[in-house]
Amino acid sequence: MQAANWLTKSLEQRARTILNVASEIVRRQDSFLLEGVSRLKPLNLKMIGEAIGVHESTVSRATAHKFIQTPRGLFEMKYFFTAAIASSEPGQAHSAEAVRQRIRQMIDDENPEEVLSDDVIVDRLRKADILVARRTVAKYRDSLRIPSSVERRKMKMAPMRARVERDNSLAAEL
Repeated sequence: MQAANWLTKSLEQRARTILNVASEIVRRQDSFLLEGVSRLKPLNLKMIGEAIGVHESTVSRATAHKFIQTPRGLFEMKYFFTAAIASSEPGQAHSAEAVRQRIRQMIDDENPEEVLSDDVIVDRLRKADILVARRTVAKYRDSLRIPSSVERRKMKMAPMRARVERDNSLAAEL
């Protein structure tokens, strides 16, 4: 009976800890839930642990292999813990995941005739008050499985070259 009571209390404590961690994540990432990835804030295990009064290792175990259903979809709890990227504005920071998504959007929107180099991306991010090194942009681009600017230029220009060659051969036949 004593072992059963202990097990019941342990399971209740575990459920309470998971709920507290999830509630704190939602509280701190409310702008993400309302507006999307661009509003994801830097967050670490220690911040959550201090807020709910547990050690960061407890937060780590509570979030391991757990998912949370949000209005934006289903996310692994670990997704919300992201490093901080410095801002030129004092006291401000950007989440690494939000910066990755911004890089992806820049590359998705690039003109095939003017493919963005990592240096150009760095310059554009700095204009948006996001301070990153070129190496960081390259690392994030690689993590997103986006090829280098040279490779993207080749990929994007190939269809254009084929179209020009086709048009030229049609014109020669006439």
